Amino acid sequence: MAKKTASDDLLAPLTLAVGQEELLLDRAVREVVAAARGADPDTDVRDLAPEALQPGTLAELTSPSLFAERKVITVRNAQDLSADTVKELKAYLSAPAEEITLVLLHAGGAKGKALLDAARKAGAREVACPKMTKPADRLAFVRTEFRTLGRAATPEAAQALVDALGSDLRELASACAQLVADTDGTIDEPVVRRYYTGRAEATGFEVADLAVTGRAAEALERLRWALAVGQPAPGITFALASGVRAIGKLASAPRGANPGQLARDLGMPPWKIDRVRQQMRGWSADAVSVALRAVAEADAAVKGGGADPAYALEKAVVTIARAARARG
Repeated sequence: MAKKTASDDLLAPLTLAVGQEELLLDRAVREVVAAARGADPDTDVRDLAPEALQPGTLAELTSPSLFAERKVITVRNAQDLSADTVKELKAYLSAPAEEITLVLLHAGGAKGKALLDAARKAGAREVACPKMTKPADRLAFVRTEFRTLGRAATPEAAQALVDALGSDLRELASACAQLVADTDGTIDEPVVRRYYTGRAEATGFEVADLAVTGRAAEALERLRWALAVGQPAPGITFALASGVRAIGKLASAPRGANPGQLARDLGMPPWKIDRVRQQMRGWSADAVSVALRAVAEADAAVKGGGADPAYALEKAVVTIARAARARG
């Protein structure tokens, strides 16, 4: 979810989109273009890579037009611009042309920081587009998508969608739009499962949920299906590790702690605290250690350290399921 940190005027002379999440960067551009074409349907739109913006190109693009037409000029990967072009851009920012909106997409970080600082000093409308590497970030993204689309969705439905589709924000956004268009009322977990059942049941998180509750045969069945439909093996080991670690974290938490406080302390949504509490029955500290070692071995195997990654995953799943029943 792109966070706006400056003026919300889409037609401000300069919009600075900072981050590496492609979907959010593209949305930042589309919003500006839509606003410009709403003001003038004949807006001239230019979308440029760094190599296309040579010294002198900006002056040519921003020179006064006989017809005073509106323009949107987007510069992608602005951190990769040449020193001469950056110098020209800085000069332009001190006196931007009328009827022209410049959109700079910058990855953030140290590279090209001088341009980033100059744009901010010039009063750019800034949109934060950070890469969403954490499951919690993607979950928040899905919730925001549903709110933006004007529909309510249960926390379980949002989690099921993330579990089903993984880390691709474009796919998650498309799925949210499809569910809103095709269903009525509050979107709940059964609705998500009905639409994405083949994929949802083939994810590493589904495998992990079954394994940590001791259901070895079902977990192996889901694992084989996940691999058959192309789920990446590293993603499955990540899900297995996440499932076991969640149990370990909750097991070491103070007994009787408030679920809301636990959720904040452990970085889990409150509803997941309840789910993990149910999953952790039968687990011991030793069992968690055994399961984590099994996951680490499987992770090494799928990343090139073993001859048969599928077998390594199966072995890990069986070990986790046995650990879950160790005190049963």
